[in-house]
Amino acid sequence: MHKKKKKRRALKMLSVSGVGLLFDSMDVGILAFVLAALQAEWGLAPTEMGFIGTINFIGMALGAALAGLWADRYGRKQLFIITLLIYSIATGLNALATSLIIFMVFRFIVGFGLGGELPVVTTYVLESAPQRNRAKWVVWLQSFWAGGALLAAVISYFVIPEYGWRIALFIGALPALYALYLRRALPETPAFTRQTNQQTIGQKIKLLWSASYRRTTFVLWLLWFASVFSYYGMLLWMPSIMVMKGFTLIKSFEYVLLMTLVQIPGYFTAAYFVDKWSKKATLVTFMVLAALSSLTFGLSPNVWTLLISGVCLSFFNLGAWGATYAYTAEQYPTSFRATGTGWAAGFGRIAGIIAPYLVGLLISIGIGFPYIFTMFFTMTMLAVLVVLFFGKESGEEA
Repeated sequence: MHKKKKKRRALKMLSVSGVGLLFDSMDVGILAFVLAALQAEWGLAPTEMGFIGTINFIGMALGAALAGLWADRYGRKQLFIITLLIYSIATGLNALATSLIIFMVFRFIVGFGLGGELPVVTTYVLESAPQRNRAKWVVWLQSFWAGGALLAAVISYFVIPEYGWRIALFIGALPALYALYLRRALPETPAFTRQTNQQTIGQKIKLLWSASYRRTTFVLWLLWFASVFSYYGMLLWMPSIMVMKGFTLIKSFEYVLLMTLVQIPGYFTAAYFVDKWSKKATLVTFMVLAALSSLTFGLSPNVWTLLISGVCLSFFNLGAWGATYAYTAEQYPTSFRATGTGWAAGFGRIAGIIAPYLVGLLISIGIGFPYIFTMFFTMTMLAVLVVLFFGKESGEEA
């Protein structure tokens, strides 16, 4: 009975945390559709659209690095709630923006909260899950991201064309109410509660590049950089790319909605294989298939090839993300796990700063989609080789 009660409590933590992550994903997903709407309403140039994505990721990089440090210092639960409040309130204020500058200021604050929540909630679930299956639980957590992306696509499809992008962003502010529930529903993780040796922030940062963890940190930072570069370079531009290829805004939303639907089975398939194979093998396999799908998407000669390759890209890319979180979170000990995960994610966000703007710049100077998606393919395969030859199996002693 004690084991059943413990498992029920862990499942509750997973579901409650997952809903928080779902809201995070919903906000990121809505931005991709809002960008397409803003382009039409404000007449934004591709470089201006890219810069909105870039400023969002500057905030995410800072949020991931700082929230990870603070979560190791003050607790996972507290930082989870704070970051959720930051991005949801800022999203609501973002809906009131009347100029590009004001819009970008609020996107920076939104990004700070979003970037901070991701490594914190991952650490929270890893430390709350049953020891034997915790990698699978982390991937299950990430499956809520696909649910949020699906919710964003549904909201964008039905709300933005009819009521405008501001209403969609107001909906994105609702997680602020959920944060009030989290204060009562979530306990602190047992692993953090048991900690007695609190290292300083400086000591935690030094440990990341100490002799024991140098190789691990190098692999994870490159993995996150390549993954974020490819994922957000493609994700934020997906609806706009469909419009540029000749589809109407409504039709592009329909296709992206279909591509988003397959993200959920992508996560669950990855969850099955991290348990069946290993985290490293699952990660490498899904990344290779995602890279090949991105190349096919960029080279697509017709709508059917575009649609099929886009579905495969969503399936394998999101499965790879689930494996990435599971792989990363178990590479560091409890004492600086959130710091290690947060700084890997924060370094990855630098790619998020570069990629959206770079894609806009390449489009504006006439570089075709085949070349742009070949770039994503190359970046992803570079990360695959580094993880394959230098990466340790998650949970090994460094």
